[in-house]
Amino acid sequence: MKWALRALASALVLGAVIWLVDPRAIGAQLLRADLRWMALAVGLLALQIVLSALRWKLTAGALGARLPTLWAVSEYHLAVLGNTLLPGGVLGDLGRVARMRGVGGWRLAIESVVVERMAGQVALALAVLLGLAWWFLPQLGIPGTLAVTLLAALGVVGPAWTLWALLPGSVRRTLAAAWFARAVWRQQVVLSLAVLACNLGGFWVAAAATGVELGASAALFVIPLTLLAMLLPVTVNGWGLREAAAMVLWPVVGVDGGDAVAASIGFGLAALGAAGLAILPWALRLRSGAVNEVVPGSEPR
Repeated sequence: MKWALRALASALVLGAVIWLVDPRAIGAQLLRADLRWMALAVGLLALQIVLSALRWKLTAGALGARLPTLWAVSEYHLAVLGNTLLPGGVLGDLGRVARMRGVGGWRLAIESVVVERMAGQVALALAVLLGLAWWFLPQLGIPGTLAVTLLAALGVVGPAWTLWALLPGSVRRTLAAAWFARAVWRQQVVLSLAVLACNLGGFWVAAAATGVELGASAALFVIPLTLLAMLLPVTVNGWGLREAAAMVLWPVVGVDGGDAVAASIGFGLAALGAAGLAILPWALRLRSGAVNEVVPGSEPR
């Protein structure tokens, strides 16, 4: 029932957005999309899934569970497919938790999945702040480099420190072990930046496939904000909300609303294609015979 309501909401919002712009123009634009660029967008978003799986493996290892790479990649890809097609956007992750429960119990499984997802959301939030600063502050006469410095000093460090102090001690210890320990923090930073780059790059390439060109500062401003709209648990995988955000935001950087909607739909189709590639790691996993739920080579914390 919930999935049906979210699907209905997606259809209504997406239909309204397309009607508000130009349905025929959007359809024609998507039909003319460069398939080579679309394939590149699918590849970047599929690479994002693999890198996210490696980040999950790193996080789980820091918390006490050794996950084989193929197992982690196949489980993560399956979770993304579930999140893409099922209501709520988290059922795939719940399945990932359930299949990892044999390693140190439910708590470790939940912590590893939640902390890894949090890393992605934190990176996206920082990209939103950076994009806002990079776009708006220079228009006030503040140079881009100084804008980023001010952002780091006023918009990130202070609030982040305050939030950290408000967290329960157990949560701080878990995050400290998973993110800030000497053995993992560099890898966490590199993987999170790479995941974010693939996500933003996939959107930029999907936009280019539909004929929409975005400069660096414009892309850093509008794409993270558009992706942020997908986090609202109203529609299926953000469909409709993402297009509405694009229609409203992208004209600020000089992109026609209809073009923005076509670019967003192109990104959504590329994301579906990347999620569908879950068959590849699972085929390798089935061939290797590593399909049991209890992860081999792991140990409880």
